[in-house]
Amino acid sequence: MTGRVLIVDDLAVNRIILKAKLGSACYAVQSVASGAQALAQARRGPPDVIVLDLALADMDGVELCRALSADPATAHIPLLVVTGAVPQARRLAALEAGARDVMVRPLDENTLLARIRNLLRDAETEADLRRQEGLCQEHGFAEAQGGFEACARVALLGGAPRLALSLRRQIAAQCPDVAFETLGPAGALNGAAGAPVPDLFLILPGADEGNTGASGADGDGLRVLLDLTARRATRHSAFVVVLPAEAVAQAAMALDLGAHDILWLPVDPAEAALRIRAQLARKRRADSRRRAVETGLNLAAIDPLTGLLNRRSMAPQLLRLAENSRRTGRSFALMLLDLDRFKTINDTHGHGVGDQVLRIVAERLRRVVRPGDILARHGGEEFLLALPDVALPEARARAEALCRAIGDTVIEVPGGSVRVTASVGLTLCGGGAGDAPGWGESTHPSLESLIEAADRALLQAKSDGRNQVMVGQSAA
Repeated sequence: MTGRVLIVDDLAVNRIILKAKLGSACYAVQSVASGAQALAQARRGPPDVIVLDLALADMDGVELCRALSADPATAHIPLLVVTGAVPQARRLAALEAGARDVMVRPLDENTLLARIRNLLRDAETEADLRRQEGLCQEHGFAEAQGGFEACARVALLGGAPRLALSLRRQIAAQCPDVAFETLGPAGALNGAAGAPVPDLFLILPGADEGNTGASGADGDGLRVLLDLTARRATRHSAFVVVLPAEAVAQAAMALDLGAHDILWLPVDPAEAALRIRAQLARKRRADSRRRAVETGLNLAAIDPLTGLLNRRSMAPQLLRLAENSRRTGRSFALMLLDLDRFKTINDTHGHGVGDQVLRIVAERLRRVVRPGDILARHGGEEFLLALPDVALPEARARAEALCRAIGDTVIEVPGGSVRVTASVGLTLCGGGAGDAPGWGESTHPSLESLIEAADRALLQAKSDGRNQVMVGQSAA
């Protein structure tokens, strides 16, 4: 995995060793000797990861973490502290200031490289979500997210019962606003349908505390981690793996398998709470961005006035329907519905009333569509409805029912009421339907020709008196 890493250390020998380790893994490495240089470099050309020492000549490393995390230009960069032995209070201070991890020399090279890979993956995922969210905002498709946040849920998964109970009690005391539960592997993998998925899984070693037996960190726990990261329901959860102090190789494996963080036994409750809160905060941000992107995609596909599919999003669905018809030999109906004398409504009552009429008609149409039907606003006062796997008599009956439903609707407006009627052009496409030519391998009409056939029938319905259904020549 390529990536740009900035090393911040005032000792040249430390910079050289780290640069050699990371350079051998094909990372693009830069190094600076002071906190001031690190801030300038990170703002000028943000790296993908910053690796820093806490003991700097010009600035305390914790303050550097805090400054980088507070600056919008650098807040997204993962910070990894690599330092000498430090008191637990300093370790906690660095985590509170924004460091993702604190690793103490001498370093295990495999664990260091696994942590770098882990941070790069997380940073790339966040960057992708930021880009997608930015595109939605740029095109006006983003909407403000609600301010309400449900109580975060953390599941302690597996482990010896004594260890699980002890950790749950200690960590819960540090996080009174987080709901904790204990699950077995089967409960995590086969959660009840509709049940809320835990925001974070705390995966415990299967053996007794302090034992690195085969059923622990390198066995059941990592297998369950792999299953959870592969499943749709749980893949966006956060994963923190608890390991015995000796399980260094398993730590590297856990990080490469998708764990977001590691806790070492014996677990310090304050540190566990800090790491869990940090992971929950990252998950909330990622979830919010995913929702924003999903909302943006929906807005891009939906007509904002009627709530129906718009013309752009309708086209690929029609193409799939046409291709399925060609493959199966089953016909489908395509109808264009146009409101009669709609311009008169706008001219008489104003465009606000016209919009209200369009919304009400769209709702009437929405009530009669069936699963598999395609309903869209084709443009202006014109709607498109495609009915898969139907014969001509059924298609005509449904089109006439639509005309009646719209014609029977009285719309109350300021100063009176409006009654609107609709004309429908209907054509049967593909298959071997009655008077419709078959759709063979050599006849593959375009989407435009399908719609044109329905449009010609619509024009005939209009010219013959409106408020009726006209069946046109099938497009095949």
